[in-house]
Amino acid sequence: MKKTISLLISMLCLIPVTRAENIGVPSECEDVMLQAFYWNSYMSPSGNNSKYGRTKWIDLLKDTAAISANFDLVWLPPSAQSTGGVGYYHTCLSKQDSDWGTKAKLQELISALHKGNVKVLGDIVINHRGNKSSWVDFYSDNFGNYGTYQLKQEHICAGDEAFTSSSSSYKGSTTHGAADTGTNDGGCRDLDHTSEYVQNWAKAYVQWMIDVMKYDGFRYDMTLGYHGRYLSMYNEVSNPYLSVSELWEGIDRQKQHLRETNYNTMIFDFQLKYEMAKGIVGGSYGKLKKNSNSFRGQGLEKYAVTFIDNHDTFERDEYGSQQFGGKDLSNPTTKAQILQANAYILMLPGVPCVFYPHWASYKTEINELIAIRKRAGIHSESEVLSEATSLYSYEAKVQGHRGQVIVRLGKNRDMTTPDGFTLAADGDHYSVYLEEGTGIEQPNLDASLKEREKFIENGKLYIRLGEQVFDAMGRLVK
Repeated sequence: MKKTISLLISMLCLIPVTRAENIGVPSECEDVMLQAFYWNSYMSPSGNNSKYGRTKWIDLLKDTAAISANFDLVWLPPSAQSTGGVGYYHTCLSKQDSDWGTKAKLQELISALHKGNVKVLGDIVINHRGNKSSWVDFYSDNFGNYGTYQLKQEHICAGDEAFTSSSSSYKGSTTHGAADTGTNDGGCRDLDHTSEYVQNWAKAYVQWMIDVMKYDGFRYDMTLGYHGRYLSMYNEVSNPYLSVSELWEGIDRQKQHLRETNYNTMIFDFQLKYEMAKGIVGGSYGKLKKNSNSFRGQGLEKYAVTFIDNHDTFERDEYGSQQFGGKDLSNPTTKAQILQANAYILMLPGVPCVFYPHWASYKTEINELIAIRKRAGIHSESEVLSEATSLYSYEAKVQGHRGQVIVRLGKNRDMTTPDGFTLAADGDHYSVYLEEGTGIEQPNLDASLKEREKFIENGKLYIRLGEQVFDAMGRLVK
């Protein structure tokens, strides 16, 4: 009997806590996220720097109307003082002046996005930290009512380069923290999260980011670098609306991370990105079906943030067929691949994260796809009612809160309109159909695509049909 009870307890421990108990994991979430930066997009346009638009705070401020019209969440880059550049090697978290702009402009941007009903995610870098002047000294952080903290040599992980590198004068020192609970970052000092002082520093920081800087949630950087229990600890004290972990690993390691965090975070679905590329770029459309490598294949779509590229993957080319056509978004083949992928993540469960260069390059098409998702009420836990593939084609029917969509991809896709559905978007190698009457207040909007004229005004997508103009949700505006 005792063995049976122990077995039942062990099995129950593997079942994720769901619904209201999950911190940073909104249930049946209809939000669409924008990653509002890419590598070096803080720089003045030159070569590949800011090629698809500069995204300093002052630039995003000019774009808040368009962002608010289409997105519910915006992920901003690391906003703290750093050794320069994008900001992933910060030197003082409480100083919010960076290469992206001043603290004042950042607060103005966050306020403007809030006025547009957009929630803002801060990029939380707590695995590692840049130094002040030597291998082991740091600037202090003043978090106001949450305290002032001075990290020291004893807060650095034992295996850090400060204690192992032949070029370090601290090599062999016995004054250090415990062994790293994750993977080492070789660029700067890895922090020991087993230390109560480091934990209190991180708790103060995330609470300060929510209460003082007015961020709504977090994207946690390099969470492979420390045990998931600490991420859960920091979410428990700050209670973010949404938390997403960057764990650049396969599904088994990501599932382990979810268990470590007590399911108090979402995770970027890297494996789905790779399967999409193999399917769309590689022509193996069967890879797009539900499979065990993705969160959906594991029944964990509630915890998935789906994406096509991010600031890291967009810069690298070592993935071969896993790349979406490289960085030249003016190439027609690349455009077709990227828009197919956007149609896929925007019509399937999970919280989709649109990459800024893609949105900047194909605003009309992506805004249209977002509008369809919102009209149908597709959400993070939507049921995929059916899936089918053939040579060079994929089809899925998905249930939303307010209706169904059918998405078809590939050059061999069926081009006939299914009974009870209306063609809502049609592009190079993709088509999306919306269940008749879904979110539509004016029946004339169901007319043929050929009779419609799409245009953007003040960052918003509109559709002209004869003398009438409708917004992206199908409402008559004039």
